[in-house]
Amino acid sequence: MKISYLFLAGSIVTALFSACTQHEDSAKLGPISPEEIKSHIAVLADDSLQGRRPFTIGETKTVNYISSELKKAGVEPGNNGSYIQKVPMVEVTSTPSENMEINGGKEKLTFKAVEDFVAFTRREQDTIQLKNSPLVFAGFGIVAPEFNWNDYKDLDVKGKTVVVLISDPGFNAKDKMYFRGDTMTYYGRWMYKYEEAARQGAAGVIIIHQTEPASYGWSVITNSNTGARLYLQAADKHKSRCKLEGWMTEKAATKLLANAGITGDIRAYARKKDFKAVPLNQTITVGLSNKYKYSTSQNVIGIIKGSKRPDETIVYSAHWDHFGIGPKINGDSIYNGAVDNASGVAAMLSIAKAFQKAKEKPERSIVFLAVTGEEQGLLGSEYYALNPIYPLNKTVANLNMDALGFYGETKDISIKGKGQNEVEDYIINVLKENKLEAVGDTRPSAGSYYRSDHFNFAKVGVPAIDIVNGFNSKEHGAKWGQEQRLGYNEKHYHQPSDAYSPQMNTAGFAQIANILFTVGYKLSNETTFPQWKNGSEFKAARDRSVRSL
Repeated sequence: MKISYLFLAGSIVTALFSACTQHEDSAKLGPISPEEIKSHIAVLADDSLQGRRPFTIGETKTVNYISSELKKAGVEPGNNGSYIQKVPMVEVTSTPSENMEINGGKEKLTFKAVEDFVAFTRREQDTIQLKNSPLVFAGFGIVAPEFNWNDYKDLDVKGKTVVVLISDPGFNAKDKMYFRGDTMTYYGRWMYKYEEAARQGAAGVIIIHQTEPASYGWSVITNSNTGARLYLQAADKHKSRCKLEGWMTEKAATKLLANAGITGDIRAYARKKDFKAVPLNQTITVGLSNKYKYSTSQNVIGIIKGSKRPDETIVYSAHWDHFGIGPKINGDSIYNGAVDNASGVAAMLSIAKAFQKAKEKPERSIVFLAVTGEEQGLLGSEYYALNPIYPLNKTVANLNMDALGFYGETKDISIKGKGQNEVEDYIINVLKENKLEAVGDTRPSAGSYYRSDHFNFAKVGVPAIDIVNGFNSKEHGAKWGQEQRLGYNEKHYHQPSDAYSPQMNTAGFAQIANILFTVGYKLSNETTFPQWKNGSEFKAARDRSVRSL
């Protein structure tokens, strides 16, 4: 495996000195050590697990390891005597036609698969064909009554293919009152845009990729959306979804829109309050050939039963999956996901051990949930939220861990979705006690609150939180920390270079694990339930859930 330079602390002597110093800092926060977390990552990000893709030998080895470590820590099986919750999925491998043909504009356009576009389908049928489907530019593709916004107003898109922008109107808007400014709403997520296009009856939906508002480059799109994709099984075989879902490069989209006479800043154009969807007077022809197979992946679940209120639970979650074996980059084809998300699973296993070693056992039950299919669309956590083993209205909180800070301890801790619910108040109190600063999402425009498994708990009303290290490195300062995170996002996120190194700095992982252990332990010994704050879009779901108690 190629080792990323970001994971090296310099010379081995410097790395060892740094580890000793930050181990002392971690110990002040709680009982979990960087070395303990590193030992788990060394296994979870090893080549023998083949990148931990569901339906592979890598899944079997990963699930067996997590289950055995929970058992070793004295954590009981969490699903009626089993550590496994089966998650029925379908794997769809879509191969698009080599060319996407655009007719009817000033000139005929031809776009190349992967180079200019990616296309796939959820529908379980052998072939999909869009033939001369009329194209419509639907702005951001958003229907948001609370923001008085409807890109589909008076628009019939049945049988048509909509082209939409990534993110929402608030991104880079001069008027920060648009939506939530640079803090992305759920309406900005690609997942929502596919859902809305299907509700509108569109035959196809293509998102225009732009690196800054998407928060990742085109290589992430191609790595994530070519080859086999996983979905939860659906009774209608996903026929309620659009025939074709996909992405298009900004360069290709610029040509497409210019061919219809639309030029200039297309985001500014779509951001206007009087924007109306624009028929492009062009048609799209593109096909898909599909292979699909049905199989069952696995969530891993364990429980430490509460001593006084065992029916009330705090759920720790982390996704165990990554991308498996994929396109070779710099001679490496195994996508090990050391940071994303061996770090989170390692932290969770360490928290489980810390709870079992605690002198006083928690009064509420503690659930440890390692979920599958996050990289394919938060599938394992979605399945659990729809098929909960423990009642959601008695689930006190969800504490999620995903892609923790690999660059050591920081003076600031980033709370994703800051301002959403009262769990963050517990976190802030712990930070204050340890002279750490609580900050919001370090990349609010990336919509991080909607991009990991806590989101599926939030959707059903469970107060959910996800925290990561901030930028302000205790050793090297804020500028250095920001450079490390930016470098990871640009060069290593969803790449084979997200790999394990014996010299990798895991003190930041331990910092987050200790904070969440302390918060979960406090919640486990209380009788009250944290609530969603006023203005949160998830408050109503919790209110309905609690009324059913």
